Amino acid sequence: MVSKPPAGDPVQDAPQVTPPQHAAAGLPAIGHTLRIAQEQMGAVRTARTLLKVNQKDGFDCPGCAWPEGDKRHLAEFCENGAKAVAEEATLRRVTPEFFAAHPVAELAERSGYWLGQQGRITEPMYLPQGADRYEPVTWERAFAILAEELTALSSPDEALFYTSGRTSNEAAFLLQLFAREFGTNNLPDCSNMCHESSGSALTETIGIGKGSVTLEDLHRADLIVVAGQNPGTNHPRMLSALEKAKAAGARIISVNPLPEAGLERFKNPQTPQGMLKGAALTDLFLQIRIGGDQALFRLLNKLVLETPGAVDEEFVREHTHGFEEFAAAAGEADWAETLAATGLSRAEIERALEMVLASERTIVCWAMGLTQHKHSVPTIREVVNLLLLRGNIGRPGAGVCPVRGHSNVQGDRTMGIFERPAPAFLDALDKEFGIVSPRHHGFDVVRSIQALRDGEAKVFFAMGGNFVGATPDTEVTEAAMRRARLTVHVSTKLNRSHAVTGARALILPTLGRTDRDVQRSGRQFVTVEDSMGLVHASRGNLPPASPHLLSEPAIVARMARAVLGSASRTPWEEFEADYAAVRDRIARVVPGFEDFNARLAANPGGFALPHAPRDERRFPTKTGRANFTAAPVEYPKVPEGRLLLQTLRSHDQYNTTIYGLDDRYRGIRGGRRVVLVHPEDAAALGLADGAYADLVSEWTDGSERRAPGFRVVHYPTARGCAAAYYPETNVLVPLESTADISNTPASKSVIVRLEESPQPSA
Repeated sequence: MVSKPPAGDPVQDAPQVTPPQHAAAGLPAIGHTLRIAQEQMGAVRTARTLLKVNQKDGFDCPGCAWPEGDKRHLAEFCENGAKAVAEEATLRRVTPEFFAAHPVAELAERSGYWLGQQGRITEPMYLPQGADRYEPVTWERAFAILAEELTALSSPDEALFYTSGRTSNEAAFLLQLFAREFGTNNLPDCSNMCHESSGSALTETIGIGKGSVTLEDLHRADLIVVAGQNPGTNHPRMLSALEKAKAAGARIISVNPLPEAGLERFKNPQTPQGMLKGAALTDLFLQIRIGGDQALFRLLNKLVLETPGAVDEEFVREHTHGFEEFAAAAGEADWAETLAATGLSRAEIERALEMVLASERTIVCWAMGLTQHKHSVPTIREVVNLLLLRGNIGRPGAGVCPVRGHSNVQGDRTMGIFERPAPAFLDALDKEFGIVSPRHHGFDVVRSIQALRDGEAKVFFAMGGNFVGATPDTEVTEAAMRRARLTVHVSTKLNRSHAVTGARALILPTLGRTDRDVQRSGRQFVTVEDSMGLVHASRGNLPPASPHLLSEPAIVARMARAVLGSASRTPWEEFEADYAAVRDRIARVVPGFEDFNARLAANPGGFALPHAPRDERRFPTKTGRANFTAAPVEYPKVPEGRLLLQTLRSHDQYNTTIYGLDDRYRGIRGGRRVVLVHPEDAAALGLADGAYADLVSEWTDGSERRAPGFRVVHYPTARGCAAAYYPETNVLVPLESTADISNTPASKSVIVRLEESPQPSA
């Protein structure tokens, strides 16, 4: 039975803590999935919706970007995917009456959990300058306000067009086309905050900023290294692939500061054996100190080089560049420094080496634990070095596997959502549409916040997402957003970004993945690209949450018509009426999408984009070869009495969307303001389990940032390290603390001190 949204924010000041679990999924996952789904959708709608998730004739899960095989299960979703679907397909509604009853100042005091639980937004809403609450607005008036502000700018570069990773290929292509026809490359996206470091490292080393493996490669691997990733919570369907690989004889090394239940044992809810016993996944757990990964891989590379016959000399000779410089740098790797940087023992590293040398087909998977540090790009390059040494690029069952966290974040980048586009892409776009795209680079996420802060940007437009909740340095970011003349959010549900506005603000409600999309030419579908480069269709099957919603492509097309007017030769009305027309243009602009519509029709499960390193062992780098790299080894140096904090998700969370207040696998229930600290570190700091502390980050310029009132949880983290949930801890991450080259916020390397404080009052 569908339940009502919470009337008030739940008290989170006294979370219950039990020991962490050692297995993921199983019966508890099924029970939790069904409970959440029925609360949001009811029994009949739950069945009707969930049985279409990730099916060839259904819709792509709005959660993570993990791929599906050709043969699909009847229930092709995970617990967190089901939560994402339930939240979108909810029967709860946020109407104009809701906004009339809740001033913006009140919404700003609510938690992200409370805001998200209210339901789907039903009508476009407008916050006039000086008003204290949103009011209904017609679509025509909303687009007129947008046009009024955008055309009044002194330069197109005073506008920012942000994209969330949920945006479809068609909507993303239209948004970047509009932005460039308008005159700017200011196209920040959520990839700037997650896998930008991966793209930077892989583009330089193998020539393409994407992973090189398929699902079948994982099933064929001898060794899979999972580094800086928690698939049990963030990509649960990956556990099925790891289970299948293990059954075929693969071994798994997990490299992480925290033990994670999903990598210990997976209780597959799709099989009786899985439900009862489950499968042990990790063969070797390397509990590394935060930020020590580059040092680990550098030493492994040295040890491989020193082992007779271990290097694939033919591959290195025929396909790589820069080996001598790399080998010289690797030869300087030092055991003592590596042990200090990693916190590992010599025996553990030697065991990892044995497993690397015994494997002919090795895959390395990673996520934010590798990408959100100052030295993330050289760390990922060092991972590539290890694979190149053994010839593990362009070999079945081997390669690089950056695991993307949002369902179409990779596709959006493929479609041109990038502040630093390739000249060849712009040339093709200009030729197709008869426009002149700007060639100077635009602003990424961090630079966009700085531009708003400094008055260089005045209009902020977001296609999905929760920009304020996702970005670092919360107080700085919110102050920057409030300096804008207009903030616009294309959204399905409420989040904190709707309560932190410019002088004027618009909320433009849109169709979700689960919603049926009917335009003038008939029923439509959109497409997405998964984490392994497979492109497929997504078709919603539910009646829209309101008759007043527009699709994302329709919103972009109407905005473009209002702003560009009759001077634009782009057929925006045609694109709104028939998404196949958009795909025809994508086919002529974006390599790999030739005959886009015909290939979708011929391949209901989708088609794979070309990947030269994987398909041909051809590396489109500046040297024409795969590049070994050599960079100084870096790792965080933490002063005495301080800890190194990583921000992370709970199990009841997807990015900034909070489904509930529990983190079942880590033993946390009923609250999110907890900090996980090793018992010996806590004892040294005089903090008992259950004590409360303020987290205070310290930056190189002497500035401090404070997150108050966190319950201390003694937890088996790596020594000297701590962990706490975002977005609550984003306030601690300085805006200037970013990865070299990629400019990704360094949210996994925050130096903090813990100041004991009284338990917050309810």
